Amino acid sequence: MLTGVEREKFELNSIFFGGGTPSLMPPQIVAALIDRASGLFTLAEQCEITAEMNPTSVEIAKLKQFADAGINRVSVGIQSLDPDGLNFLGREHSTEEALSALDGAQHYFDSVSADLIYGLPNQTAANWSHQLDRILSFGLSHLSCYQLTIEPGTVFHTRARQGDILTADDDDVADLYLITDERLKAAGLPGYEVSNYARPGKESQHNLNYWRSGSWVAVGPGAHGRLSTPKGRLVMENRKSPDGWLADVSANGQGCQHQTIETSRQSFEDYWMMGLRLNEGVPWPAPAALGGNDYELNTYWLDVFSAEGWLDLTSGYLRATLQGRLRLNTLLAHLLSDQHSDLRDQGQ
Repeated sequence: MLTGVEREKFELNSIFFGGGTPSLMPPQIVAALIDRASGLFTLAEQCEITAEMNPTSVEIAKLKQFADAGINRVSVGIQSLDPDGLNFLGREHSTEEALSALDGAQHYFDSVSADLIYGLPNQTAANWSHQLDRILSFGLSHLSCYQLTIEPGTVFHTRARQGDILTADDDDVADLYLITDERLKAAGLPGYEVSNYARPGKESQHNLNYWRSGSWVAVGPGAHGRLSTPKGRLVMENRKSPDGWLADVSANGQGCQHQTIETSRQSFEDYWMMGLRLNEGVPWPAPAALGGNDYELNTYWLDVFSAEGWLDLTSGYLRATLQGRLRLNTLLAHLLSDQHSDLRDQGQ
């Protein structure tokens, strides 16, 4: 979809092998893909090349091979350091395997991240604090701590509809979030996004590109991409079926199932929904290429939330404060609402 000239202008700052269990791939395929990418595009001098991995013995055994293949950063899907938590989440690895994976990853990679999930039913502050202390003892440069959410199409969603209580109380979850922010900041990993914490300079460049409304190329079954074009942001969605994707690539040279240009409104909303997740925020107003000339945030709610201390506008950047990030979905719903109807509702 990109011409040779367009590819030459497209510098890759990151490559991310994600989408489940990419570390089950033979390392030689990883090496070949990186080599191919470097032939098609210009790779940045400090290109971040990440692979997600699960902490199983099979994947741990491949760490050195992946480092030799060109991976320079790994993200380990720990999810929990509590046996009961792992069982609840349906994870196949043990706590011991998780700790072994972290130890092994640090031996071969300078940049290691781990994922944890909080907000499980009846989870206590003491339980979560203990898990944070254990993982901080490894001196990792990056942590992702996600609130447990129930996604449609999952077993959890089916159970929730049947009445099972599968997440902690909202107030308890908020307390766990504040504990996370405090503990990790004190350990030298300040938050830089709603769910991500890193030592300065170790932030995930790949994910920062998402949150800053950058461009990325979709490669592989089910992958999604965005490219900035003169006509607007091009949205790409590849076929989900591996067999179908391979068939399309063989027949057409690419496996993209849907392509569309975002509307100005879609780009505007995406800019704020992604950008306000960042602790630093994003430039305000939105750039013209992302709907800034056509739309503006609801200034009534912007003033209300700023007065509450949930938003901060400084030096041309709008950011959500810690208390604002706790209620970010509510803030976004109001900021992106129609100002005239809101004023009518307020009797103004």
